Amino acid sequence: MKQFTTQQLILLKNRAAQQPQVIEHLKAQNAVVLNTPVQVPETAVATWNLYYFCPEHGVRLVWERNCATHHRCPVDGHQFSGEPYDGAWWREMNGLNAKACSQLGLLWQLTGEAVYLDKVTAILTAYATFYPEYEVHGDIPYNGPGKMNAQTLCEANCLLDFALGYDCIAEALPPEQRTHITTRLLRCGAEFLMAHRTPQLHNHEVKIGSAIGVLGFILQDDTLLEFAVNQPYGLRYQLEHGLFEEGLWFEGSIHYHFYALQGFLAFEKLAKGSRWSLLDTPFYRKMLSFPLQLLMPDGSFPRINDCIYGQEKLEHSDVYEFAWYYYRDEEYAAALQAMYHDTPRTNIDALLYGIDLPTQPLEVIPQQHLHAPDCGLTIWRNPAKRRALLLKHTPYGGEHDHYDRLNLILFNQGKEILPDLGTTGYGAKMHYAYYKNSATHNTLTVNQSNHPPAIPQVLHYHESAAFCWLDTAVDWQKAPPILDSHTRVEWDSHAYRDIHFRRRLLWLEGALIDISTIANPHQQQLDWTLHLPGKALDATGNMAPFSSHGPLTVMRDALVTPLINSQPRHFAVSREGQALWLHGNAMLWQGSAPANPAVSDLSYLILRSHQPQAEFICVWDFDNKQPLTEMQVNRDTHGLRIQIRRSECTLVVEVNDNANQLPQMHTAQTPR
Repeated sequence: MKQFTTQQLILLKNRAAQQPQVIEHLKAQNAVVLNTPVQVPETAVATWNLYYFCPEHGVRLVWERNCATHHRCPVDGHQFSGEPYDGAWWREMNGLNAKACSQLGLLWQLTGEAVYLDKVTAILTAYATFYPEYEVHGDIPYNGPGKMNAQTLCEANCLLDFALGYDCIAEALPPEQRTHITTRLLRCGAEFLMAHRTPQLHNHEVKIGSAIGVLGFILQDDTLLEFAVNQPYGLRYQLEHGLFEEGLWFEGSIHYHFYALQGFLAFEKLAKGSRWSLLDTPFYRKMLSFPLQLLMPDGSFPRINDCIYGQEKLEHSDVYEFAWYYYRDEEYAAALQAMYHDTPRTNIDALLYGIDLPTQPLEVIPQQHLHAPDCGLTIWRNPAKRRALLLKHTPYGGEHDHYDRLNLILFNQGKEILPDLGTTGYGAKMHYAYYKNSATHNTLTVNQSNHPPAIPQVLHYHESAAFCWLDTAVDWQKAPPILDSHTRVEWDSHAYRDIHFRRRLLWLEGALIDISTIANPHQQQLDWTLHLPGKALDATGNMAPFSSHGPLTVMRDALVTPLINSQPRHFAVSREGQALWLHGNAMLWQGSAPANPAVSDLSYLILRSHQPQAEFICVWDFDNKQPLTEMQVNRDTHGLRIQIRRSECTLVVEVNDNANQLPQMHTAQTPR
């Protein structure tokens, strides 16, 4: 057995005997395969699991073992049949079979009960019988094909689990059965993966490289290991070229950061201690530590870029159990404590790698500000108020990007009041039609089209106890560097030609001042957008259709009114509500459009202008005891003078347009 030594297996058996709940957990996790006859496709019918979503509500359909041709929406019970749902059903079946091989194979080693050995043997034998004749297929854009599945990534995920399961039971099989499985499934699969690994930086290539490496260990084939680790676009290349300086995976999605990390560590769990391991390079510790600095006040990760709703949770025990075991860094122990706060520590990785956690509680949610200029994320925090602001000034991240340069996420009192919606299953219409677009983020949109690739610049950053200041800009006159990763062209370069978008943010104890300035020489339609998860309390104006094209054609109850001087708007986003003040020469639109999941709505607030030089100012008021009563804005040749008045005092903020100068502030008693 390649995964564990004899001594390690003895230790694991003793540990399992003392933790019967782990055995029961593994049995429950695999009950659908363990307690039913083996079901393996005889032909290449499986497609893509991300087709298995309701097209109307954007939620995953209910997968049932005995319903291969009928698939139910959990929201309204509607039944779907035919493609793409039937093929996606088979993809789930393949995944469950593969997982069962890995986990039931381990149960065989831990318990010696023949039922687990028999099930894994039957599954592997059946796939080995059919695998070489599966037709290569797959029509998923910008993804390599599969054989048992419809993309190379899914093929790799299943083959990795098949290899681990085989490793667990190989010594109990007769020679001819071992040969049948290794030649017709494992080696055939490894050759397919090698033929279809793509020369690009991508989480797919990490997973594919990891699977090839694991197959190399199981088949004792250094050729496979050399290809997986050291060849161009192998695991070493992905680590050396795929990370920002701070340690974030280049695709800019926290979900795909962990997805890639899971691929790396799946390989390292076999490679540790060998000449193939990369555990002692500096890369993994950065990848493990940096995302924990991004946790929001509610303990979730920001849903930036492609993150299907629900994937923002800190649920990565497979990653942090191994990290705590190998590196013994208390950051990782804190992450595990948070994961197990309401969940028992009864998973497979806790059994295999778990060591005692510190007895004292550790704080996992960061309390300090974060400015990470290379990866392009800035987070300001007020822990006492459970308040946080994230500005996304990331470079373009490839096919999983959301075209939302200078997008904002805002929390107050632990509630997300300015959310990033993330997305839904990629096979669902709403992924490309709605969630992935610039117009459905808290940023600027031109002609309701998507941002072209760009790298924002940080012009000035200041952080102190009194205030924080960030001056950043994106200039679409400048061509960004070519990304070494495949992508989908879903933007409108013509619409954004010569657009320069500058966003300046001032973080104060009781307010956030947001100043957006846009150079718009061709007088395109500018839509400066916010969306809040609560009811608009004072929307006014005339009913009108918001847009004839783009993602917000779905907006309902749209009202439009001129923005005259400065106006407040109020939203029921918490028990106390949320107020903000707006200023600019624009038309103010308000309406409702889908949240995520699309079973409820958000309140959209949009400032629209065609001016060649547009400026929008928004002041978020966080003081409900002494709310803002007035806002005045004046501009001269040097910059802005913003006055915000409360019942007892007036704050005057002077903002110079020179990026090298910080804003000047003073307070005065408000005249009675």
